[in-house]
Amino acid sequence: MEQAELTIGQVAERAGINSSAVRFYERVGLLPAPERVSGQRRYGEETVRRLEVIDIAKRAGFNLGEIRLLLNDSSGETQLRALAQSKLPEVEALIARAEAMRDWLLKAQRCRCSSLELCALFAGGDAA
Repeated sequence: MEQAELTIGQVAERAGINSSAVRFYERVGLLPAPERVSGQRRYGEETVRRLEVIDIAKRAGFNLGEIRLLLNDSSGETQLRALAQSKLPEVEALIARAEAMRDWLLKAQRCRCSSLELCALFAGGDAA
């Protein structure tokens, strides 16, 4: 087993987060309780790696409960595939919404209407 010698500040710095985030992840069960040396938390490199996984999973859109499932799966493979499959429709809907927003904004950028009341972009329905 790897010796736990990193302080909470060192772990936070390596992970690019605040120490309070490390404590939060411990509290919600995403990080195991650390060893204590003279009452101070001490971590091993595996904690830095786990924080990297948490960061990537958050950027992929997983919530804390989903990240917990991913981290607690012994193989990681089964949960990762299942979570990715369940998350894809949500991401596809976000992409469709973002594309619709971009299309509307491009139309608005070209708009030469004299008032909002006359503008087809604000007519509702399919105009936007």
